[in-house]
Amino acid sequence: MKKIERLISIVMILLQKEVVSASEFSRLFNVTKRTIQRDMETLSYANIPIFAKYGAAGGYALMEEYKFDKRLLNHKDIENILVALGGFEQLIMNQEIQTTIQKIKGMTSVDISPKLDLTFYDWPGRSQIKEDILLINQAIENNWVLKFEYVDQNGNKTYRVVEPYKLHLRELHWYIFGYSLEREDYRTFKLMRILNIQKDGFFVPRSDKEFKGEKQTIDQQNLVSVQLLLDIAVRDQFIERYGKKAVTEVTARSYLATIELPENQFAYQFLAGFGNKVKIIKPNGFIDKYLYFMEEAVKLYK
Repeated sequence: MKKIERLISIVMILLQKEVVSASEFSRLFNVTKRTIQRDMETLSYANIPIFAKYGAAGGYALMEEYKFDKRLLNHKDIENILVALGGFEQLIMNQEIQTTIQKIKGMTSVDISPKLDLTFYDWPGRSQIKEDILLINQAIENNWVLKFEYVDQNGNKTYRVVEPYKLHLRELHWYIFGYSLEREDYRTFKLMRILNIQKDGFFVPRSDKEFKGEKQTIDQQNLVSVQLLLDIAVRDQFIERYGKKAVTEVTARSYLATIELPENQFAYQFLAGFGNKVKIIKPNGFIDKYLYFMEEAVKLYK
């Protein structure tokens, strides 16, 4: 974090808290106490009314009359922002997000406890991928070229050298959008298929990355309308994903769902995960391909 960003963050934090110790600032910004002392001196020279409180509960404080104009955001606005940041914090966590949360909290003197809570399971794989996300974020900010091995959906491994421009989260899966030097074009890479990612020099950003990025970020699939017979035990999962209008009651224990799915292994894996709680009614072509997929899986046990 640059010094000017740290100075702004210090002021925002002091707007929210009465007193903050040098040790707490030191841990938050990963700098020494001496650096924090110099920051306080710099803020004082800039006529920011910071003063020191001594004693066991001492630290740095901001004069009460020094307040920002908060008319642009009310308490509900701030609460909504904190809910969004709190959910995102679980998916990707770094010092900048922590600092942003502290800044937003500093915009009000009221202790806000959001009434909406977002929770994501902290699977081991998601925790491990945060290290790669941190590296990719640094690469995007500093224009680092990245090199890595990439395994496609068919298991083929290729070596890639990429200029990264954007991280994209879709359905809790992370993707990198960037310029592939081998393909001489823009590509989107699924992060979980990347192996041995490393920094490999610097690049000058391309001016046309924005409009090309929109074409490459989301893969287009040929979708077919599929009709399913659902057991009541999985009804809520389909409503959550496809909406109430997609699911209609047949009997007290069964429901009919009409949804769109691609004709590929990912759709078949999705349906197979429901076991005997889901039966495909039509179309027949989709049923045949799904049965072939299941038969190939059963062969592994024969």
